[in-house]
Amino acid sequence: MTTPHEGPDDRERIRRALAIGPASSARQRTVDITTTGARTGLPRRIETWFYRFEDRIYLSGLPGRRGWLANLAAAPRLTFHLKHGIHADLPATARIVTGEQERSRAFTHFVTEFNQPHDPARIGRRTSVAEWMAGSPLVEVVFDDPALRPVAPPRVVG
Repeated sequence: MTTPHEGPDDRERIRRALAIGPASSARQRTVDITTTGARTGLPRRIETWFYRFEDRIYLSGLPGRRGWLANLAAAPRLTFHLKHGIHADLPATARIVTGEQERSRAFTHFVTEFNQPHDPARIGRRTSVAEWMAGSPLVEVVFDDPALRPVAPPRVVG
């Protein structure tokens, strides 16, 4: 993590910035990511939204092609730049999600959030899980810092 003067307070502010939920605004969901260009090998920084589901952080978006997805497929390392609540550059690795069950569960969660009557993220229209399944990428962000990763559920012995 390249946050200057990082301390316990900064770590907590990072956790709060990542703890988005159904009432989170578009601004709270907005981050920059830096990937490595698939063809050029050069750093590419873009603004995008992130999503939280089952204590994991994902990148996705309304259906459409994404250059950043091609970049992450070629080179999965990225920097996740928080810029609301705290400025922090978080090194991470992308895991492109291809499994239908995980995609369906995550997209169902995202669409339910966005289709709330008060539309906190202001996407401006109702959307469907089928739309997202057909045309949206889904990438889990796995932070290098173990403290930012989800806690594994307890194992049942028996």
